[in-house]
Amino acid sequence: MIKKILIATVSIAGLGSPAFADMPGKNWISSAKVKAMLSKRGYRVTKLEADDGHWEGEARKARVNYEFHVDPHSGAITKMERDHS
Repeated sequence: MIKKILIATVSIAGLGSPAFADMPGKNWISSAKVKAMLSKRGYRVTKLEADDGHWEGEARKARVNYEFHVDPHSGAITKMERDHS
């Protein structure tokens, strides 16, 4: 009986934990500008979010998927790797 109560308590506690997403910082370039910049280079952005102090996302170009990071102030691509997943 105690085991069932413990499992129920742990399950309910997990539901109450909010997930905090990173928010774009002050003076960041907009997500629209990041998408436009990558689009001009031939990428189609499929995911974009603020994460760990930079823009992070996924894009597709010539049937290849990529993961990327963009500097939030300069707009420079700091990582562009082929996604092997």
